[in-house]
Parts: sequence; C-alpha cells; structure tokens
Amino acid sequence: MISKELEKTINFQINRELFSEYLYLGMSAYFSEKALDGFANFFKVQAQEEHFHMEKLFNYLLERGGKVGLETIEAPEQNFSSAVDVFEKALAHEVVVTKLINNLMSIALKNSDHAAVSFLNWFVDEQVEEEASMESILQKLKLADGNGYALLMLDKEYSTRSFTPPVE
Repeated sequence: MISKELEKTINFQINRELFSEYLYLGMSAYFSEKALDGFANFFKVQAQEEHFHMEKLFNYLLERGGKVGLETIEAPEQNFSSAVDVFEKALAHEVVVTKLINNLMSIALKNSDHAAVSFLNWFVDEQVEEEASMESILQKLKLADGNGYALLMLDKEYSTRSFTPPVE
C-alpha cells in the first residue's frame, strides 16, 4: 500500500505530466503555424512522451492500491516569439519537472518505500535525457542565430522523430 503523502504527490505529478502534454501540443501548433513541420513533429512526439509518463504514473498508483484524483489542467502559455523562445521555455519547464520528480523521490526515500524508489529511478534518468535534449537543440538554434537555412536544416532533422514507447 502506498502512503497518502506519496499518493497525493503522484496525483499532482499526473496533473503536471498532462500539463506538459498540453504545453508541448501548443508548441507544436506554434511551429505548424510557422510551416516548420519538423519542429512541430518534435513537439508532437514530446507530447506523446508526456502522455506515456502520465500513464506510467497513473498505472503505478493503481497498482499500489492508491486512488487516482484527476484535477483541472491549467492552460499553457501559447505566445512565443521565436524558435529560441520556445526551446528556452521548454527547457525551463523540464527543469521544473526535474524538481518535481526529485521531490517525489525524496518523499519515497523518506517513507522508505523501496518499490517507489525503484519505480521513480526511471523518471530521474528520463529527466536527465529530457533536459539534455532541450539544451542541445536550444544551443543549436542559438548557434544558427536566425539563419533561415540553418533553421530549415534543423527542421528537416526533427521531421523524422517518432515516438516509440520504452521497453520495460
């Protein structure tokens, strides 16, 4: 049985993962409107990953005898000024998510919930990857410094990305 404190915090994280999905769909729409379909695809895939994260938490909570409590999902920011702006905001968001995952882990450790610690290790590792990915793309965009050709090359690169659920 999962502790009430961990149940409450996982429910909050479920909400944050749904918000992340919503945020990334908005970012995808921004790029679609700019005819940058590769970047739009990148964020559609990000949204699919966030949905997968939410389902993973949702199922885990039920598996451990917890109660899922779904709350309202706030509207994400939808106004962006450039590709750099989008990726700066995406990176900042991932930093916040990392803090939330670290908080979940701290609660699991405090409660000596070894099953939760084992489960959450996947999310800790995933956040390292998420932040590194956003940071890498952001640095490439800054290096391109508004060069249209470089932006289109990056756009083409991200058009091939697809979501493949991790094998567990």
